[in-house]
Amino acid sequence: MNTQDKRRNVAVWFEIPATDFKRAVTFYETIMAVKLKREDMEAFKLGIFPCAEPATSGCVIHGGEHKPCGEGVMIYLNCDGKLDAVIGRVGDAGGKVLMPTITLPDGMGVFTHILDSEGNRIGLHAVT
Repeated sequence: MNTQDKRRNVAVWFEIPATDFKRAVTFYETIMAVKLKREDMEAFKLGIFPCAEPATSGCVIHGGEHKPCGEGVMIYLNCDGKLDAVIGRVGDAGGKVLMPTITLPDGMGVFTHILDSEGNRIGLHAVT
């Protein structure tokens, strides 16, 4: 199977900007209960989210022109089976839950929005 056949998602990568790399990586490791893989590149530091192949994934990024923002493009992190637990860890990790959980129609799941430790607006979504 070639790479083109594997990559069926429209989105293939995301980057969450951080002004304080260590704080941001700790925030996401805490709320998502995962370990981010740290990579030091010449101009950037990356904290890469774990994923199974083939899948869309991304990273926390520090360096270059990347700046945290509470407006603009929104990404949603997969919280299937653990949304309430993730929401419960946001405040203690330095973030803020911005709205109550909303149930989507037709079994499409539930979601909420948070501000992370850097001021980025992030969506949390779960189908289960």
